[in-house]
Amino acid sequence: MYDHIGLAVKDIDASVRFYTAALAGLGFVLCSRDDSGAGFGPPGEPGLWLYAGSKGATGPAHVCFRATDRASVDRFYAGGVEGGGRDNGGPGVRSDYSPTYYAAFLLDPDGNNVEAVCIR
Repeated sequence: MYDHIGLAVKDIDASVRFYTAALAGLGFVLCSRDDSGAGFGPPGEPGLWLYAGSKGATGPAHVCFRATDRASVDRFYAGGVEGGGRDNGGPGVRSDYSPTYYAAFLLDPDGNNVEAVCIR
């Protein structure tokens, strides 16, 4: 539903490392990178932009990526932890949302809550 999302980050290298690792499990890649920022998405179609800023974000954001299957959610979580993310809720069914809501949550290097979900 969205065209693109932009997040200010304190350490662009740490954020690129985290998002490269976490989003690979969902089939997204680093599409663009320079000293001022980076763009991720399907090849050639960045939809998540990270902007280098001395202050980073003013408050944590929540970004959720739709996964095609539960295994993709698992890969998102494992890759994100390996890439420097912190656990904010491991892969599993969140029956309080719906009986088929399978999600994992990570905190990125700036404390943003990053989620992957498969609703099947």
